[in-house]
Amino acid sequence: MKLKIIHTNDVHSHFDAFKRAATLIKEHKDENTIILDGGDFADFKSIELQGTRGMAAIELLQSVGYDALTIGNNEMFNGFDTLEHMAGNSPIPFISNNLFRKDKAAIEGVKSSVILNKKGLRIFITGSSPDLQGFNDGLGVHITDYKKEIKKELELYRGQYDLCILLNHVGTVADEELACELNEVDVILSAHDHQLYPEAKVVNGTVVNSAGCYGEYIGVVELEVTNEGVSLLRGETIATRSATSDQEVTDILKKNKMVAIKVLSKPLYTIDLPLWHDVLEENPMTNLIADGLQDMLNCDLGLINSGIVNAGAFHSISHKNLIEICPSPLNPTSFEIQGKHIREAIGESLDAEVCLADGKGPGFRGKFVGRLHVSGAEIIHDGKVVSDILIGNNPLEDERWYTVASSDYLQRGSGYESLGHARNEKYRPEEIRDVIRLYGNRAEFVEKAQVNRWKESSKVMS
Repeated sequence: MKLKIIHTNDVHSHFDAFKRAATLIKEHKDENTIILDGGDFADFKSIELQGTRGMAAIELLQSVGYDALTIGNNEMFNGFDTLEHMAGNSPIPFISNNLFRKDKAAIEGVKSSVILNKKGLRIFITGSSPDLQGFNDGLGVHITDYKKEIKKELELYRGQYDLCILLNHVGTVADEELACELNEVDVILSAHDHQLYPEAKVVNGTVVNSAGCYGEYIGVVELEVTNEGVSLLRGETIATRSATSDQEVTDILKKNKMVAIKVLSKPLYTIDLPLWHDVLEENPMTNLIADGLQDMLNCDLGLINSGIVNAGAFHSISHKNLIEICPSPLNPTSFEIQGKHIREAIGESLDAEVCLADGKGPGFRGKFVGRLHVSGAEIIHDGKVVSDILIGNNPLEDERWYTVASSDYLQRGSGYESLGHARNEKYRPEEIRDVIRLYGNRAEFVEKAQVNRWKESSKVMS
């Protein structure tokens, strides 16, 4: 029998591109087709997803005819409750053989593996989610070793299928290693590292393909499945940029955006002082975040970059405002770091070129890195060079280890490389936008945010 597999991965809620991908998928599918996604389809930077608890993503997948998807890291980033709500209410199987509750119990709606039946062909599908390392506890999940779980599933379902597909969200390098280790797997569809294969590879007899990211490509794999084995007839990735937008997907997005805006636009509270924002200049919006982080995490220093914020707030704050102000799904993070690395980062923050650099990095949804803002500290400078840094009224000591309240973005050294020398990292399940939500409603923090912490030496002397 001939089987066609059409697949996507790492769409990350790039729905304009997905509209075009949907058109191509519908054009290429036939009666012998299954449609699969490798995870990170749902990225909660999207208002449509935030306002529908992710169910807009399920509607989109249904409309195109998807048969299964693996859970990526971004499906977890809006919290465990949202993940369970999506998986538990989806007619499309959410697959992960290594993702469990924090207490190691199964997650409602999540399947470790499934068997699809296509015209009598029994298709076994399993796959794993990525280990988020320090984030697991904060997200309320427990992630086990993917290799062990894949082998366990293969043994459990042995003899019950005709074709084995590994729909995996652990990266292409890991998947090619698996192809060499596991002879039972016929097809591996990769995700997580956004790699684009111009055409499918055959590794140790296993067909491996990866369709890039952001809905810019779809993958198509055609197989001949017989009693003697599986043969690759065609394996490629097809660009979506020239395709027209699918009307059904467009209508679903329009409908859910209206629903989401209504839900998310309800004011949470009003503010008495403006929390304006700027990428280069010290501003109260970023100061508020720094202050809130220091208070929330009880550290020596609050430290955050203005680039994770896209706008300020002036009259009232709603959930919609919060998403627009801070779309990045970054987490409050505490860590320990020596004073010399703090000094280096703060010194670099006076350089406009550093602040205006592309802020790329995991979870970052802004444009520029931005200037560092502090809480619990005072910085004396002449506009070009930092002369003094006071932490709690005491001079910064280069060799001393300080506790810092920040984000996982800075903790990794993104934007400011010296901050990557941290130790004892701890992550909170909230997101940075939650810091704005919690502390923007406290008048004392809004007032404190208006006070500058970066002070020019000429003005200090006078």
